[in-house]
Amino acid sequence: MMYLSQLLGTPVEDPQGVRVGKIIDIVTPVGTRSSTPTTSSTPAISSLSTPSSIPTLVVEGQAGQSWYVPIEDVEWNGNILRLRVPVDQLPTRPTEPHEVSLAQEVLDKQVIDVEHKKAVRVNDVCLSDDWRILGIDNSTLGLVRRLAPSWLLGARSKRASTTLIPWEHIELISAQPVEEEARADTGAINQASTSSTSRVGRPQSGQLAELHPADIADIVHQLTPGQGARLLEGLDDETAADTLEEIDTERQSHILENIDPERAADILEEMEPDEAADLLARLPEERAQQLLRLMNPEESEDVQELLEYEEDTAGGLMTTDFVVIDATKSAGDALEAARFNIREKDVRVAYVYCIADEEKEDYTLLGVVSLWDLLIADPAQPLQELMETDLITVQPDTDPRTVAEIMAKYNLLAVPVVNEERVIEGVVMVDDALDVLLPDERRRKPTRMY
Repeated sequence: MMYLSQLLGTPVEDPQGVRVGKIIDIVTPVGTRSSTPTTSSTPAISSLSTPSSIPTLVVEGQAGQSWYVPIEDVEWNGNILRLRVPVDQLPTRPTEPHEVSLAQEVLDKQVIDVEHKKAVRVNDVCLSDDWRILGIDNSTLGLVRRLAPSWLLGARSKRASTTLIPWEHIELISAQPVEEEARADTGAINQASTSSTSRVGRPQSGQLAELHPADIADIVHQLTPGQGARLLEGLDDETAADTLEEIDTERQSHILENIDPERAADILEEMEPDEAADLLARLPEERAQQLLRLMNPEESEDVQELLEYEEDTAGGLMTTDFVVIDATKSAGDALEAARFNIREKDVRVAYVYCIADEEKEDYTLLGVVSLWDLLIADPAQPLQELMETDLITVQPDTDPRTVAEIMAKYNLLAVPVVNEERVIEGVVMVDDALDVLLPDERRRKPTRMY
């Protein structure tokens, strides 16, 4: 086995045995992805290459120039690498898109172990004898190997770590904001230095996005707000929104402040209106107003309505995403309305609320029917026969604990918030109500129950 820490600084000779430089880096291809959901051509997380990918050596000459040497152009001569081609035939290109610098972007950095759903620090990178990258070493031995001479460690210096994390299970986290990376890449396009590795067009991984949002949120909690922001920027809008809803309230605002405004607005649009309103309420006023202006007008209006309510009230807990239907219609009509809202608007439906007149702007609540009752009812059955008219409701100024206690008492998945004229203004979902009952240190968003 070979380790990056031991390879860096290795002398390099020309074919005649004259020393011409030393290894200063190793670059390797990263994975590909068919689409990139970020607003920039620079995604914030990168899937690494498969074990079969062959890296390229970066050799610094004695005059300070850099060469990018394919593995097939070198061979070992004891502890020194000897070139198989003349120095003047070595390419001096800068790092290409879709490549990652092991020394600059992996070693000593935090990366994501997708298999174990956690962030880990890279103490070393392990390569096979044929230069294929096997994985990363985050063990204590990885640190010791870099400090102690190989003769002191003996055979252990080249032994593969028992805690080696396979290379294909690793994803990188960008170290700087996407918009800053794009600017840096423009200036780095003609530079040969590995310290300014280009990220233009870098592909994004699908592995992280395949995790449950709660698992991604756990990873975010192990990162700095800046790193968490970069991670979210590398996800599609819906996954990023679902993940942000699972993150601790205080950390949410710190992360959102580190995300590009237009990207942040896109993510907010995918969040539940009540979640978006709660988050914006914790941001500085100027930042919150900026994001509201960048959001889709319809989504922005819903969120701004919720911002008018005090946080510690039913109005502050409720969402404006709910399904209403004219009470004169049938169970089949109500079920179709539920399907439409679930499919087209991603509204999580527990109940359909029956109102006096769908054409009016204010919805006067007459009854409620559960999705379960709609599923087993005769499609032709009138809602007026099926709906529950003995309604359990709360007022906009009802305190959150009372709301939670009412929902627990009557075993409700959602409770409508109505004003004095029985006009429905929103609904409080069970997950938000349960969150109120949890101690502050445990107030993570629970998995949705419907």
